[in-house]
Amino acid sequence: MVTNNESKTNKKILRGVLMLSYLLVIGILVFLLSSLYSYFNIGADRSALLHTEIKKIDQYLPKMNWKQDGNEGRAMNIQTLKAIENDYVDAWYRRQLAYRTNSKKGIDDYFTENARKNIFNFIEHNQQQQIRIESTTLEHHPNVLFFSEDGQLIVMKDTGVVEYKKVIKNNIVVLETTEKSDYKMVLLLEDGFWRIRHLVKENTIEIKQNIVTKSTNTSRIKGINYYPQATPWNMFGEAFDSSIIEKDFQIIKNADLNTIRIFIPYEDFGKAKVKTDKLEKLKQVLDIAEKSKLKVIVTLFDFYGNYDTNDWTLNHRHAESIVTEFKNHNAILAWDVKNEPNLDFESRGKQQIISWLRHLIVLIKSIDQKHPITIGWSNAESATVLKDEIDFISFHYYDDYKNFETVYNTLKEEIPNKDILLGEFGISSYAGFWKPTRNAKKKQAIYHEEMQKILTLKNISFLSWTLYDFDEIPEKVVGKLSWRVAPQKKFGFIDSKGKKKPAFNYISK
Repeated sequence: MVTNNESKTNKKILRGVLMLSYLLVIGILVFLLSSLYSYFNIGADRSALLHTEIKKIDQYLPKMNWKQDGNEGRAMNIQTLKAIENDYVDAWYRRQLAYRTNSKKGIDDYFTENARKNIFNFIEHNQQQQIRIESTTLEHHPNVLFFSEDGQLIVMKDTGVVEYKKVIKNNIVVLETTEKSDYKMVLLLEDGFWRIRHLVKENTIEIKQNIVTKSTNTSRIKGINYYPQATPWNMFGEAFDSSIIEKDFQIIKNADLNTIRIFIPYEDFGKAKVKTDKLEKLKQVLDIAEKSKLKVIVTLFDFYGNYDTNDWTLNHRHAESIVTEFKNHNAILAWDVKNEPNLDFESRGKQQIISWLRHLIVLIKSIDQKHPITIGWSNAESATVLKDEIDFISFHYYDDYKNFETVYNTLKEEIPNKDILLGEFGISSYAGFWKPTRNAKKKQAIYHEEMQKILTLKNISFLSWTLYDFDEIPEKVVGKLSWRVAPQKKFGFIDSKGKKKPAFNYISK
């Protein structure tokens, strides 16, 4: 039974709770409104603010060469120029995504109402015709023509814009081209960001990529593909030890070899933003090679298999950083663009990969005119691809030595005027559960003995696989199936304990 006094007390408590709840709700609303106001007025991150999630540093880095001759109108500081570049490049990337997906998402954020009408009309036309366009720009040469006194308007010209595009209709490529165009545009400052108001293409020419190759003599190459024994496929990782590499290079030199081939893992090196510590480790390797009187073929892309047009500018910055850094190093013999790209033909598209390779060859040759370029094809059948655009041919062979001479002769007939390098070859000495072979080490020695007879007879340059047996093989190399992993561990001329195998007697001619 509740008394009157208890009833009055309960009502007071209830009123107090309601009052506190009301104040709490009001407080939360005031906090949210003030936070939202601050968010829109203190320069919030554009990708979060507009929900476009563009991260230019990770997705799109075309080469930008600003013309340094000043501009008409008010003076412009470096910070303003950088802001213009960021918004301008992001606008190009957003437009490329729109044409690729036929989606209008994000266009409002980078183009004014006047400019986006044309883009929307183009997207609607492509949707009706079942057309989409994959494209990227590889280099820009912008120049500020006018910067208004109030800092709200810019007139720019962007000359020599190199643009690769692929037109796809009903899922069939109907056009693939690389163009060089001049653009003129007007940018307006709205909400703290530069948006394109006008973008006019003034002229365009198709680029015919006539790649000039150089005559290259590889006849003296006698070498080996190299990883340290304890860190295969992770040569430049935390366990990097220059003293081990120095000892290994001396073993290689004493074995009468003169060349090594090494591999740059794309992601591990930092992709587009190549890490300084990785460059330093690569420099140490090259310095040791020079000291050991060994030449080096550097494979620029290993553990990379995307080739998507959206990533091309990132790939170019990766190659550009490494080639620029080491093009004058005395140990460099050649650049190998990519290890076994033909293995990705089926999954990634042969023509897409060929286009990717061709544009990288153009880039590398524009940086380094001294050193030859090749591609490490996984077999002789693919070695004719881009044969007219690389300086020498490189292919890999892991089949029966009895068939090698025929394979080589056939390839030489197809490519008579260029040197051919046998970039990888070898046989495993594994003799375990998955392959119970008798005298496996002896058979490995016979294989190399017979291969060296052919190589000597035909004067064929070579890089064998590989110096050491390995205790562990990363899953990304051959997967995790035991019958594939176990044989891969035993291709070396020296076992994992450091003992030379019988095949070591035939490591060189």
